Amino acid sequence: MSVPRLSVVVPVKNEAGNIAGLLAEIAAACEDLAPFEVIYVDDGSTDGTAAALAAARTRHPWLRVLRHFRSGGQSAAVRSGVTAARSAIVATLDGDGQNDPAFIPALFSALEEAGEGAGLAQGQRVGRKDGRLKTLQSRIANGVRGRILKDATRDTGCGLKVFRRDVYRALPYFDALHRFMPALVVREGYTVVHRDVVDRPRFTGRSNYGLFDRLWVGLLDLAGVWWLIRRKRPAPPVHEVS
Repeated sequence: MSVPRLSVVVPVKNEAGNIAGLLAEIAAACEDLAPFEVIYVDDGSTDGTAAALAAARTRHPWLRVLRHFRSGGQSAAVRSGVTAARSAIVATLDGDGQNDPAFIPALFSALEEAGEGAGLAQGQRVGRKDGRLKTLQSRIANGVRGRILKDATRDTGCGLKVFRRDVYRALPYFDALHRFMPALVVREGYTVVHRDVVDRPRFTGRSNYGLFDRLWVGLLDLAGVWWLIRRKRPAPPVHEVS
């Protein structure tokens, strides 16, 4: 089996109604990036997600499925997918349909064009389709994060990202890592490029993440990331003594 040029990781929890449609869009978007693989990580779903993915595997030979037998959260699901990925370049997107896979090629090209010094191409949503309360919360959180971490990223919560697998693997892992990737990628000495992506309403179902778990836990995570950045020291040059 040839090594894929791109691995697309999609974390899902109780998204049975969104599997088939999103997979068709991913296939169309990544056609010119072939060979590619798509890795769905079922994060402890209790609906028909497992059955929908099993049916999809019979139609799509490039689809791989991982399953958490209990939910570990979105960052854990992304981590499982990236760990299993066979490509040096990984794309992520949410499994609810709000992230349009049509933007993956533009993010992939942006990362390639930026060169080896770039570790992440980050999507930034325009035309948000979330409700007013959720959108306001996101704007406040992004504003506070940007002032404290100075990561030059307007929207770190967008699930559309393309990054180098080895850079991701070098990042300190914690729950909600996916929301702080730009600052942590810069911490490792890499640059981040940004591209606007158009937001959409979710296909079906409802969000698995609430207002207060993001807001209050996010403040604690922000303090932790700020500490990590301040404690980073450049590694000294090293060579083996012969």
